[in-house]
Amino acid sequence: MNVLITGVSKGLGFKIAELVLQKGGTVYGISRSKTEELNELILQYPEKLKWLRYDLADSEKIKPLVFKDWIGVNTPIQGFVNNAAMAYDDIVTNLNLESLENMYRVNVFAPMMLTKFVIRQMLLHQIKGSIVHLSSVSVHTGYKGLSMYASTKGALEAFSKNTAREWGEKGIRSNCLVSGFMETEMSSTLSEDQKNRIYKRTSTKQPVDVNSVAETILFLLSDDAKSITGQNIHVDNGTI
Repeated sequence: MNVLITGVSKGLGFKIAELVLQKGGTVYGISRSKTEELNELILQYPEKLKWLRYDLADSEKIKPLVFKDWIGVNTPIQGFVNNAAMAYDDIVTNLNLESLENMYRVNVFAPMMLTKFVIRQMLLHQIKGSIVHLSSVSVHTGYKGLSMYASTKGALEAFSKNTAREWGEKGIRSNCLVSGFMETEMSSTLSEDQKNRIYKRTSTKQPVDVNSVAETILFLLSDDAKSITGQNIHVDNGTI
């Protein structure tokens, strides 16, 4: 199985890549930087982990750079995990248009363009593939300062559901993994008090386990989930 994963250098993206590789799959990983742990994984799986340094804010080069020069039209893609995202957190009355537009380029426009070419690749190779977008529990319950970020994830959920309806006849599935708050770099800017207040809103009073999210995504990519499409799968420690 060939799987395209964005935001592969650390955190959840790295964990998903690691699990796919352990299962014998091949990973096409995109990130803006190469971390030490990613470099070690590349050395461990030199034939199975293909990496591209690319900033998804520059979505105009997705077709020529990612799909033409790097992956190539002759490479079948069975799975796509849209994991990369940036967070622009602030209250609505402080909204900055430039920051908002930049977040939408990374969180919405680039994933839509990637999905476009992933589906074309699947159709070309007559593949019944799986697409998984990472969403956030902030779409479904309010958090102060996350209005703009949540709107990007809400857009992805609507996009995913309609993609599933469009391409289900061809065996192409699209789902969203709606994650609760994990201990990742994106949440590292929060104070301990802020984190604890978030965790207290869950049933378990704990941060969401990264491995639990990654394993669920691996399931959604597999044929075992072939009847699941157009869904929002919550892995949020019972927040909703």
